[in-house]
Amino acid sequence: MDVNYNVTYGNENELKCTGNINSENETGNESEKHEEESLKKDQAKLSEIRELGNTNMTGPDQSIQILPIIGQVEGHVVLPPQTKSTKYEHLIPQLISMEQNDKVKGVLIVLNTVGGDVEAGLAIAEMIYSLSKPTVSIVIGGGHSIGVPLATSADYSFITPSATMIVHPVRMNGFVIGVAQTFHYFKKMQERINSFIVRTSKIDKDELERMMLKSDELLNDMGTMLIGEQAVECGLIDKVGGIKEALAKLNELIKEKEEEK
Repeated sequence: MDVNYNVTYGNENELKCTGNINSENETGNESEKHEEESLKKDQAKLSEIRELGNTNMTGPDQSIQILPIIGQVEGHVVLPPQTKSTKYEHLIPQLISMEQNDKVKGVLIVLNTVGGDVEAGLAIAEMIYSLSKPTVSIVIGGGHSIGVPLATSADYSFITPSATMIVHPVRMNGFVIGVAQTFHYFKKMQERINSFIVRTSKIDKDELERMMLKSDELLNDMGTMLIGEQAVECGLIDKVGGIKEALAKLNELIKEKEEEK
């Protein structure tokens, strides 16, 4: 603490002493403000984790955005609290933010999903496909059902050697009215999904339909399970690889895009 004294004599020979005390109060106040701001940021992150299941995750240089799609894709119906899910109303604003943020140069989509709401999943896939930023997807555990178009929606796709993908027709849980209109609805929905997968991958349409209608592989269901390399061989996925390969490919796509400018 610094103390500066000024000594003067008044009219009545009174000794007057005035001082300017520069203490550490100002420094202390600044430190408290900094701690409060830091605490608010931490609380905001915790709130985001509770709400979204993750923070606004970017790579070390802030140029690569990470988009995890884990568990079941939750759409118009709220799933039970014990079900691990990814909510589409959370992903949509994140995707819009990625598109608008100039700091984000590329997006890595990490998939381990059992499928879920068809409408919501296809909507997310279309949004990923429409991004102007380079995108790479990687299936790390499973990319089943609507997880297939989510995987193919990226510019380039990877699957780990032990990961699986299940291709099967559209299904609906609960009461279904067995009339012609319902049949046509399912048919149209299946056509939309098949069209998107064929448009965003190298698989042949006839081969995709054959795998979906296969009846001797899945118990009490139609469809085909593909493991690692099998998904690449049929043209659904581009390459077998892990995080290292996926990030390397994404950085390559980012570099190519920057060179085009």
